[in-house]
Amino acid sequence: MPAASPRRLHLNAFLMNAGHHDAAWRHPRTQPERVTDRRYFQHLAQTAERGKLDSIFFADGLALWGKVKHNALGGFEPLTLLSALAAVTERIGLIATVSTTFNEPFHTARKFASLDHISGGRAGWNIVTSGTVDEARNFGQDEHLEHSLRYDRAREFVEVATKLWDSWEDDAVLLDREHGIYADAGKVQPIDHRGEHFAVQGPLNVQRSPQGYPLLVQAGSSEDGKEFAAQYAEAVFTAQQTLADGQAFYKDVKNRLARYGRAEADLKILPGICPVIGSTEAEARALEQELTDLQVPEYGLAQLSGMLGTDLSGLPLDGPLPELPEERDINGNKSRFTLVAELARRDGLTLRELIARLGGGRGHRVFAGTPEQIADQLEEWFTQGAADGFNVMPPHLPEGLTDFVDHVVPILQDRGLFRTEYTGRTLREHYGLPRPAGRLAPSATEAQPA
Repeated sequence: MPAASPRRLHLNAFLMNAGHHDAAWRHPRTQPERVTDRRYFQHLAQTAERGKLDSIFFADGLALWGKVKHNALGGFEPLTLLSALAAVTERIGLIATVSTTFNEPFHTARKFASLDHISGGRAGWNIVTSGTVDEARNFGQDEHLEHSLRYDRAREFVEVATKLWDSWEDDAVLLDREHGIYADAGKVQPIDHRGEHFAVQGPLNVQRSPQGYPLLVQAGSSEDGKEFAAQYAEAVFTAQQTLADGQAFYKDVKNRLARYGRAEADLKILPGICPVIGSTEAEARALEQELTDLQVPEYGLAQLSGMLGTDLSGLPLDGPLPELPEERDINGNKSRFTLVAELARRDGLTLRELIARLGGGRGHRVFAGTPEQIADQLEEWFTQGAADGFNVMPPHLPEGLTDFVDHVVPILQDRGLFRTEYTGRTLREHYGLPRPAGRLAPSATEAQPA
């Protein structure tokens, strides 16, 4: 038998305006004036592709996040942006967040099928349920849907979307000019879905796309989120602070797959890491301190209040966290609430210290060091059962991404941990995942009479 190919890690670049640090826009290395300039993001996408990264990713929310007075917030709707990036790249995967709470399955399935065609099979969907009351209030609701109900809706939403992607068989289009037959009508079928949350007739009005489905990504780490990931997701973006926490999450989610008839290789787990890179460790730590010194406490306190579901305004910055609600009483992002609360308690952090610790990653791990030290960290998590790859979150852009591509990636390549060339063209191929077969009922695929 031929030897199995070595396991290699996956790298996704999570791109956010001027960078992930909440003070990045104030640093002279960044270009906040360009956050609505498509050429800026096209350059970033091309940089990531030059590094042979699996994918780039844009998060999204349906409200203006944070205090725009103190940060470069807002910007492009991600699917629109990714279409522009598809035109100037050839291989890099293109992943966008779309909420299942404030969208409809037909719209979402249509948009991702379109992006998959436009990009030649490079689309990915980060499935979220939305976590803030501000989003609800932009859609005629005074309060957010209850957490478990949002996940119930999300499950049905994904089921409907996959039915719509399957409503065209791969060989439905005949292009028989002589007989005037464009498609085999028996291979383009309604889905006739009637469920608790959605009623959708179908079929989709987009032909089956190169990947069949976009890569399905999920980013929640609550109990509902982990169970949803085990059932549907093919990649998970997650946040853990320590190797032990990463190992525990990895084992937990992988162990849930069997109940859905899935193998461990069917789901890739990518913890977030915000790498602050310097040619020396001292240089990296100095850059980290520069960014911390540029933070606006008012902004950080508001962000922290949102994460913890507790109004912290007016509290002394050099004092401890106040008494917090129980996780069961949180109706926003439960996993981030738990992570931040445990971080503060474990390390005995004051509010000021907690704001500083969260500035670069909002709960994701921040690591300052040389390219070799960062590569060491990635290798350790990858080889010690905590990760299949990483969601790389440059603290400042564009230089933070360039430094990672030019200085960290070559080390990973030299160690045999990361590809030196793309071997596939689609995002699914990059992640080593199969193209889903269509699932039309047999009666829908019977040959039509001549």
